[in-house]
Amino acid sequence: MTQPLTEEERATLKGAAFGAVYLVSSAEPGAFSMIKESLAASNAFAGTTGLVRELLTTGALPRLPGGSPAEVPAAVLPALRRSVEILRSKAPDEVASYRSAVLRATEQVARAHDGISPGEAAAMATVREALDAAG
Repeated sequence: MTQPLTEEERATLKGAAFGAVYLVSSAEPGAFSMIKESLAASNAFAGTTGLVRELLTTGALPRLPGGSPAEVPAAVLPALRRSVEILRSKAPDEVASYRSAVLRATEQVARAHDGISPGEAAAMATVREALDAAG
């Protein structure tokens, strides 16, 4: 059974998903690659369905974590764990879809420019761990 999400919960879910993409994308810097990676993430999120699609493809873009590259995981990873907790509590049927969407988007982002670098692979692993740690 799905319960309505608050605006704050919706912002957490969307911000965490986009933050995960940003975390992986920023692991391999470069302006041209970031453009290709942004398109890859958008396509991955557009391919979702149901509540997850609504959360990730409607409304304003979320605010991405600021600070140095070392500070990004400190913002993104707890938000991913919190997102899974929110969904597990309010929309348990959507947990797998959300997790899959985030992982698919990060993989497509990493592959978008010259394949997956070691830095991107490490960032993807931390995203997966955060999503798994919540459950």
